[in-house]
Amino acid sequence: MVLHLLFPLVGNEVLKISIMESAGEVVTLELEGQISGRWVDLLQLTTEDYLYRGAQLTLDLGKVCFSDRDGIALLKNLADRQVAIHKASPFIAQQIGLAAQ
Repeated sequence: MVLHLLFPLVGNEVLKISIMESAGEVVTLELEGQISGRWVDLLQLTTEDYLYRGAQLTLDLGKVCFSDRDGIALLKNLADRQVAIHKASPFIAQQIGLAAQ
């Protein structure tokens, strides 16, 4: 199942979340755009919902072009909680303490 959520903000700021569920408990969220502003809270609510249900969660950041300080803090928190983070830009990976990808 693929579900696309698109959340526009004033200007060009947007976060698109595509939810890919495979084997029930395995979920990949493909993110596109910016993890900033109010979209940080939205991403946190989305990830918390899946984690609460016991899902094995992966974030695909291959199409993320920007993350603000709050977005970086959320990503670091999620990585510390065993959420797999893939395809992060070198800058984001360094900020959240991921090994080179």
